[in-house]
Amino acid sequence: MNTADQYLKAIYLIQEMEDGPASTGTLADMLDVSPASANEMIGKLEGRGLADHEKYKGVRLTDEGIARARDALQTYCIIERFLANVLDVEDFRAEARDLEAVIDDTVAERLDTIIDRNPNCPDCFDAESDACRELEVECERPAD
Repeated sequence: MNTADQYLKAIYLIQEMEDGPASTGTLADMLDVSPASANEMIGKLEGRGLADHEKYKGVRLTDEGIARARDALQTYCIIERFLANVLDVEDFRAEARDLEAVIDDTVAERLDTIIDRNPNCPDCFDAESDACRELEVECERPAD
């Protein structure tokens, strides 16, 4: 997963939570980047046909962008569940965020065989609680 995929995943989750376009400010906050950086990546995503940005209204993913975002979210869920449920990593969330940018599809597929992923993934991910419903640990939304 690359940085563009992390943006796609974040835009997708914001769209789900807000039932509408993702504002640049909300996206920047979620990814802990500056609004200028978020705007720059939104422009790149739009140039690749993955997002549509309307000034002052926000950004929406195209159908292709949604498909890529769902793939990225599924990979994140796999990493998170592997760290939490198999390796029992205490701070699995921070580790999953760090690893999602460097785990490729092959590694994610191999981890997937270990965690016995539910076929409804990535629909198992709850945007409001920022957690996979398949986690076997209690987790709270990270502090802002």
